[in-house]
Amino acid sequence: MFDLHKLVRKNVLELKPYSSARDEFQGQASVYLDANENPYSTGYNRYPDPHQAAVKEKLGEIKQVDPSRIFLGNGSDEAIDLLFRAFCEPGVDNVLIPQPTYGMYAVSADVNDVAIKSVKLTSKFDLDAKAILQICDSNTKLIFLCSPNNPSGNLLTREIAETILKEFTGLVVVDEAYIDFTNQPGFVPLLNQYPNLVVLQTLSKAWGLAGIRLGICFASPEIIQVLNKIKPPYNISILSQQVALDALNNETRKKEWVKEIIAEREKLKGQLKNLPLVMEVFPSDANFLLTRVTDAKDIYQKLVKRGVIVRDRTAVMLCDNCLRITVGTTEENQILIRELSAL
Repeated sequence: MFDLHKLVRKNVLELKPYSSARDEFQGQASVYLDANENPYSTGYNRYPDPHQAAVKEKLGEIKQVDPSRIFLGNGSDEAIDLLFRAFCEPGVDNVLIPQPTYGMYAVSADVNDVAIKSVKLTSKFDLDAKAILQICDSNTKLIFLCSPNNPSGNLLTREIAETILKEFTGLVVVDEAYIDFTNQPGFVPLLNQYPNLVVLQTLSKAWGLAGIRLGICFASPEIIQVLNKIKPPYNISILSQQVALDALNNETRKKEWVKEIIAEREKLKGQLKNLPLVMEVFPSDANFLLTRVTDAKDIYQKLVKRGVIVRDRTAVMLCDNCLRITVGTTEENQILIRELSAL
Protein backbone atom coordinates (compact mmCIF):
# COMPACT_ATOMS: atom_id res chain seq x y z
CA MET A 1 0.00 0.00 0.00
CA PHE A 2 1.14 3.54 -0.77
CA ASP A 3 2.21 5.46 2.33
CA LEU A 4 3.50 8.97 1.66
CA HIS A 5 4.97 9.42 5.15
CA LYS A 6 7.19 6.38 4.65
CA LEU A 7 8.54 7.90 1.43
CA VAL A 8 9.39 11.38 2.69
CA ARG A 9 12.89 11.77 4.10
CA LYS A 10 12.88 12.00 7.90
CA ASN A 11 14.67 15.34 7.96
CA VAL A 12 12.11 16.78 5.53
CA LEU A 13 9.22 15.52 7.66
CA GLU A 14 10.75 17.22 10.68
CA LEU A 15 11.82 20.35 8.81
CA LYS A 16 10.39 23.69 9.87
CA PRO A 17 10.04 25.58 6.57
CA TYR A 18 11.19 29.15 6.10
CA SER A 19 8.36 31.62 6.65
CA SER A 20 8.64 34.70 4.45
CA ALA A 21 7.03 38.06 5.07
CA ARG A 22 4.47 37.28 2.36
CA ASP A 23 3.65 33.99 4.07
CA GLU A 24 2.85 35.73 7.33
CA PHE A 25 0.75 38.52 5.78
CA GLN A 26 -1.14 37.79 2.56
CA GLY A 27 -3.74 40.56 2.51
CA GLN A 28 -3.75 44.11 1.15
CA ALA A 29 -2.31 47.08 3.02
CA SER A 30 -1.29 50.67 2.35
CA VAL A 31 2.13 50.48 4.00
CA TYR A 32 4.47 47.47 3.74
CA LEU A 33 7.40 47.57 6.15
CA ASP A 34 7.79 43.85 6.78
CA ALA A 35 10.10 42.46 4.06
CA ASN A 36 13.06 44.87 3.98
CA GLU A 37 12.18 45.87 0.40
CA ASN A 38 13.20 49.10 -1.29
CA PRO A 39 10.14 51.38 -0.72
CA TYR A 40 10.53 53.27 -4.02
CA SER A 41 8.33 51.86 -6.75
CA THR A 42 9.96 50.37 -9.82
CA GLY A 43 7.11 48.01 -10.52
CA TYR A 44 9.33 45.21 -9.20
CA ASN A 45 10.53 46.47 -5.83
CA ARG A 46 8.15 44.14 -3.97
CA TYR A 47 8.64 40.40 -3.59
CA PRO A 48 6.41 38.19 -5.73
CA ASP A 49 3.56 36.09 -4.38
CA PRO A 50 5.38 33.02 -3.00
CA HIS A 51 2.27 30.91 -3.60
CA GLN A 52 1.56 32.14 -7.17
CA ALA A 53 -2.15 32.09 -6.34
CA ALA A 54 -3.41 33.89 -9.44
CA VAL A 55 -1.45 31.66 -11.84
CA LYS A 56 -2.53 28.49 -10.04
CA GLU A 57 -6.17 29.58 -10.06
CA LYS A 58 -6.09 30.14 -13.82
CA LEU A 59 -4.23 26.88 -14.43
CA GLY A 60 -6.78 25.11 -12.25
CA GLU A 61 -9.59 26.42 -14.46
CA ILE A 62 -7.87 25.27 -17.65
CA LYS A 63 -6.78 21.85 -16.34
CA GLN A 64 -9.83 21.24 -14.13
CA VAL A 65 -7.59 20.74 -11.11
CA ASP A 66 -7.87 22.25 -7.64
CA PRO A 67 -5.03 24.75 -7.03
CA SER A 68 -4.03 22.76 -3.94
CA ARG A 69 -2.83 20.07 -6.37
CA ILE A 70 -0.52 22.46 -8.28
CA PHE A 71 3.13 23.30 -7.65
CA LEU A 72 4.95 25.82 -9.85
CA GLY A 73 8.70 25.58 -10.33
CA ASN A 74 11.53 27.38 -12.06
CA GLY A 75 11.04 25.09 -15.04
CA SER A 76 10.07 21.44 -14.58
CA ASP A 77 13.72 20.87 -13.64
CA GLU A 78 13.10 22.50 -10.24
CA ALA A 79 10.20 20.15 -9.54
CA ILE A 80 12.35 17.18 -10.60
CA ASP A 81 15.15 18.24 -8.28
CA LEU A 82 12.77 18.83 -5.35
CA LEU A 83 11.30 15.35 -5.78
CA PHE A 84 14.78 13.91 -5.29
CA ARG A 85 15.48 16.13 -2.31
CA ALA A 86 12.17 15.34 -0.62
CA PHE A 87 11.91 11.60 -1.19
CA CYS A 88 15.37 10.14 -1.83
CA GLU A 89 17.96 9.64 0.92
CA PRO A 90 21.39 10.40 -0.63
CA GLY A 91 23.63 7.36 -0.85
CA VAL A 92 20.80 5.05 0.20
CA ASP A 93 17.80 5.27 -2.13
CA ASN A 94 17.53 4.78 -5.87
CA VAL A 95 15.26 5.74 -8.75
CA LEU A 96 14.27 3.94 -11.92
CA ILE A 97 14.63 5.66 -15.29
CA PRO A 98 13.62 3.85 -18.51
CA GLN A 99 16.03 4.71 -21.35
CA PRO A 100 16.23 6.60 -23.61
CA THR A 101 14.49 9.60 -22.09
CA TYR A 102 14.97 13.20 -20.91
CA GLY A 103 18.48 13.56 -19.52
CA MET A 104 17.76 15.76 -16.49
CA TYR A 105 16.29 12.90 -14.48
CA ALA A 106 19.69 11.24 -14.40
CA VAL A 107 21.53 14.53 -13.84
CA SER A 108 19.33 15.35 -10.84
CA ALA A 109 19.88 11.85 -9.48
CA ASP A 110 23.65 12.27 -9.75
CA VAL A 111 23.58 15.74 -8.17
CA ASN A 112 21.59 14.38 -5.23
CA ASP A 113 23.76 11.24 -4.87
CA VAL A 114 20.86 8.92 -5.71
CA ALA A 115 21.59 5.66 -7.54
CA ILE A 116 19.94 5.02 -10.91
CA LYS A 117 18.36 1.78 -12.08
CA SER A 118 17.88 1.73 -15.86
CA VAL A 119 15.58 -0.37 -18.01
CA LYS A 120 15.73 -0.21 -21.79
CA LEU A 121 12.53 0.78 -23.57
CA THR A 122 11.27 -1.62 -26.23
CA SER A 123 12.30 -1.30 -29.88
CA LYS A 124 9.17 0.84 -30.30
CA PHE A 125 10.26 3.07 -27.39
CA ASP A 126 7.53 1.74 -25.12
CA LEU A 127 7.48 0.49 -21.52
CA ASP A 128 8.24 -3.01 -20.29
CA ALA A 129 6.26 -3.05 -17.05
CA LYS A 130 7.50 -6.48 -15.98
CA ALA A 131 11.16 -5.51 -16.36
CA ILE A 132 10.59 -2.20 -14.57
CA LEU A 133 8.79 -3.70 -11.58
CA GLN A 134 11.24 -6.60 -11.27
CA ILE A 135 14.27 -4.32 -10.95
CA CYS A 136 12.70 -2.14 -8.25
CA ASP A 137 13.61 -2.81 -4.62
CA SER A 138 12.62 -1.44 -1.21
CA ASN A 139 14.82 1.62 -1.75
CA THR A 140 13.38 2.56 -5.14
CA LYS A 141 11.49 5.78 -4.43
CA LEU A 142 10.75 7.26 -7.87
CA ILE A 143 10.01 6.00 -11.37
CA PHE A 144 10.22 8.54 -14.19
CA LEU A 145 8.05 8.10 -17.28
CA CYS A 146 8.20 10.67 -20.09
CA SER A 147 5.09 10.66 -22.29
CA PRO A 148 5.31 11.75 -25.07
CA ASN A 149 8.87 10.56 -24.65
CA ASN A 150 11.95 12.62 -25.43
CA PRO A 151 13.81 11.95 -27.75
CA SER A 152 11.52 9.40 -29.43
CA GLY A 153 8.36 11.53 -29.51
CA ASN A 154 5.82 8.76 -28.85
CA LEU A 155 3.17 8.47 -26.19
CA LEU A 156 3.82 5.62 -23.78
CA THR A 157 1.07 3.01 -23.64
CA ARG A 158 -1.36 4.21 -20.98
CA GLU A 159 -2.37 0.75 -19.78
CA ILE A 160 1.24 -0.25 -19.16
CA ALA A 161 1.90 2.95 -17.21
CA GLU A 162 -1.21 2.32 -15.11
CA THR A 163 0.04 -1.18 -14.31
CA ILE A 164 3.18 0.40 -12.89
CA LEU A 165 1.11 2.95 -10.94
CA LYS A 166 -0.97 0.18 -9.39
CA GLU A 167 1.92 -2.08 -8.39
CA PHE A 168 4.69 0.35 -7.42
CA THR A 169 4.60 1.69 -3.85
CA GLY A 170 6.75 4.74 -4.55
CA LEU A 171 6.02 7.80 -6.67
CA VAL A 172 5.48 7.49 -10.42
CA VAL A 173 6.42 10.75 -12.12
CA VAL A 174 4.86 11.18 -15.58
CA ASP A 175 6.51 14.01 -17.51
CA GLU A 176 4.02 15.44 -20.02
CA ALA A 177 5.99 18.36 -21.43
CA TYR A 178 4.62 17.58 -24.90
CA ILE A 179 1.08 16.48 -24.01
CA ASP A 180 -0.52 19.48 -25.78
CA PHE A 181 0.60 18.10 -29.15
CA THR A 182 -1.42 14.89 -28.67
CA ASN A 183 -5.13 14.16 -28.81
CA GLN A 184 -4.98 12.51 -25.37
CA PRO A 185 -5.97 13.94 -21.95
CA GLY A 186 -2.82 12.63 -20.32
CA PHE A 187 -2.59 11.56 -16.69
CA VAL A 188 -3.85 14.67 -14.87
CA PRO A 189 -7.45 13.30 -14.83
CA LEU A 190 -6.13 10.25 -12.93
CA LEU A 191 -4.81 12.18 -9.92
CA ASN A 192 -7.77 11.19 -7.74
CA GLN A 193 -7.35 7.55 -8.71
CA TYR A 194 -3.63 7.19 -7.91
CA PRO A 195 -2.22 8.87 -4.76
CA ASN A 196 1.33 8.03 -5.90
CA LEU A 197 0.96 9.85 -9.25
CA VAL A 198 2.94 13.02 -10.01
CA VAL A 199 2.44 14.74 -13.39
CA LEU A 200 4.85 17.31 -14.81
CA GLN A 201 3.85 19.80 -17.49
CA THR A 202 5.31 23.07 -18.72
CA LEU A 203 4.62 26.40 -20.40
CA SER A 204 7.82 26.04 -22.44
CA LYS A 205 6.49 24.10 -25.43
CA ALA A 206 2.92 24.64 -26.65
CA TRP A 207 2.53 27.92 -24.76
CA GLY A 208 5.75 29.33 -26.26
CA LEU A 209 7.22 30.47 -22.93
CA ALA A 210 10.51 28.56 -22.59
CA GLY A 211 12.24 31.83 -21.70
CA ILE A 212 10.27 32.46 -18.48
CA ARG A 213 11.13 29.00 -17.02
CA LEU A 214 7.80 27.96 -15.55
CA GLY A 215 7.14 24.29 -14.93
CA ILE A 216 3.99 22.74 -13.47
CA CYS A 217 3.70 19.81 -11.12
CA PHE A 218 0.32 18.18 -10.43
CA ALA A 219 -0.06 15.78 -7.49
CA SER A 220 -2.05 15.15 -4.34
CA PRO A 221 -2.29 18.11 -1.92
CA GLU A 222 -0.09 16.16 0.49
CA ILE A 223 2.74 15.78 -2.04
CA ILE A 224 2.39 19.43 -3.07
CA GLN A 225 2.71 20.45 0.59
CA VAL A 226 5.99 18.57 0.83
CA LEU A 227 7.38 20.34 -2.25
CA ASN A 228 6.21 23.75 -0.99
CA LYS A 229 7.91 23.03 2.32
CA ILE A 230 11.38 22.80 0.76
CA LYS A 231 11.19 25.16 -2.22
CA PRO A 232 12.88 28.60 -2.14
CA PRO A 233 10.34 31.14 -0.84
CA TYR A 234 10.14 33.29 -3.98
CA ASN A 235 11.00 30.80 -6.72
CA ILE A 236 8.75 32.33 -9.43
CA SER A 237 9.43 36.01 -10.22
CA ILE A 238 6.80 38.73 -10.65
CA LEU A 239 7.75 38.94 -14.33
CA SER A 240 7.25 35.22 -14.89
CA GLN A 241 3.92 35.23 -13.09
CA GLN A 242 2.67 38.21 -15.12
CA VAL A 243 3.74 36.74 -18.46
CA ALA A 244 2.26 33.36 -17.55
CA LEU A 245 -1.09 34.91 -16.63
CA ASP A 246 -1.20 36.87 -19.89
CA ALA A 247 -0.58 33.68 -21.86
CA LEU A 248 -3.05 31.57 -19.89
CA ASN A 249 -5.72 34.18 -20.51
CA ASN A 250 -5.20 33.69 -24.26
CA GLU A 251 -5.64 29.93 -24.58
CA THR A 252 -7.06 30.39 -28.09
CA ARG A 253 -3.66 31.51 -29.38
CA LYS A 254 -2.00 28.45 -27.85
CA LYS A 255 -4.52 26.15 -29.51
CA GLU A 256 -3.90 27.81 -32.89
CA TRP A 257 -0.15 27.33 -32.52
CA VAL A 258 -0.60 23.67 -31.59
CA LYS A 259 -2.86 23.08 -34.59
CA GLU A 260 -0.31 24.68 -36.94
CA ILE A 261 2.63 22.77 -35.43
CA ILE A 262 0.83 19.43 -35.73
CA ALA A 263 -0.03 20.17 -39.38
CA GLU A 264 3.59 21.12 -40.06
CA ARG A 265 4.80 18.00 -38.26
CA GLU A 266 2.81 15.72 -40.55
CA LYS A 267 3.90 17.61 -43.65
CA LEU A 268 7.55 17.56 -42.57
CA LYS A 269 7.33 13.85 -41.81
CA GLY A 270 6.23 13.12 -45.37
CA GLN A 271 8.95 15.33 -46.86
CA LEU A 272 11.68 13.72 -44.76
CA LYS A 273 10.59 10.23 -45.79
CA ASN A 274 11.15 11.16 -49.45
CA LEU A 275 14.83 12.03 -48.91
CA PRO A 276 17.41 9.35 -49.84
CA LEU A 277 19.52 10.06 -46.74
CA VAL A 278 16.55 9.42 -44.41
CA MET A 279 16.20 5.80 -43.34
CA GLU A 280 13.28 6.13 -40.90
CA VAL A 281 11.03 8.76 -39.33
CA PHE A 282 9.62 7.54 -36.03
CA PRO A 283 5.97 8.15 -35.04
CA SER A 284 5.63 11.36 -33.04
CA ASP A 285 3.04 12.82 -30.69
CA ALA A 286 5.30 15.77 -29.87
CA ASN A 287 6.58 18.89 -31.65
CA PHE A 288 9.64 17.10 -33.02
CA LEU A 289 10.56 14.12 -35.17
CA LEU A 290 13.21 11.53 -34.36
CA THR A 291 14.75 10.70 -37.72
CA ARG A 292 17.25 7.94 -38.53
CA VAL A 293 19.64 8.98 -41.30
CA THR A 294 22.58 7.45 -43.13
CA ASP A 295 25.26 9.31 -41.14
CA ALA A 296 23.92 11.52 -38.36
CA LYS A 297 27.24 13.07 -37.30
CA ASP A 298 28.21 14.04 -40.85
CA ILE A 299 24.77 15.38 -41.75
CA TYR A 300 24.57 17.34 -38.51
CA GLN A 301 27.92 19.04 -39.13
CA LYS A 302 27.01 19.90 -42.72
CA LEU A 303 23.68 21.39 -41.60
CA VAL A 304 25.49 23.50 -39.00
CA LYS A 305 27.69 24.95 -41.77
CA ARG A 306 24.50 25.81 -43.66
CA GLY A 307 23.01 27.57 -40.63
CA VAL A 308 20.45 24.89 -39.77
CA ILE A 309 20.68 23.44 -36.27
CA VAL A 310 19.10 20.12 -35.32
CA ARG A 311 20.09 17.70 -32.53
CA ASP A 312 22.40 14.73 -33.04
CA ARG A 313 21.10 11.94 -30.76
CA THR A 314 23.46 9.18 -31.92
CA ALA A 315 25.02 8.79 -28.47
CA VAL A 316 21.61 8.06 -26.91
CA MET A 317 20.45 4.47 -26.36
CA LEU A 318 18.40 3.06 -29.29
CA CYS A 319 19.05 6.24 -31.30
CA ASP A 320 22.03 5.27 -33.45
CA ASN A 321 22.36 7.66 -36.42
CA CYS A 322 19.32 9.62 -35.30
CA LEU A 323 18.67 13.34 -35.53
CA ARG A 324 15.98 14.97 -33.42
CA ILE A 325 14.34 17.67 -35.51
CA THR A 326 12.05 20.26 -33.93
CA VAL A 327 9.07 21.26 -36.06
CA GLY A 328 9.57 24.89 -37.08
CA THR A 329 7.52 27.38 -39.05
CA THR A 330 6.58 26.57 -42.64
CA GLU A 331 9.51 28.66 -43.84
CA GLU A 332 12.01 27.06 -41.44
CA ASN A 333 10.89 23.57 -42.41
CA GLN A 334 11.25 24.43 -46.09
CA ILE A 335 14.83 25.60 -45.49
CA LEU A 336 15.60 22.36 -43.64
CA ILE A 337 14.26 20.20 -46.48
CA ARG A 338 16.08 22.32 -49.07
CA GLU A 339 19.41 21.94 -47.29
CA LEU A 340 18.94 18.23 -46.65
CA SER A 341 18.04 17.75 -50.31
CA ALA A 342 21.24 19.56 -51.28
CA LEU A 343 23.23 17.04 -49.25
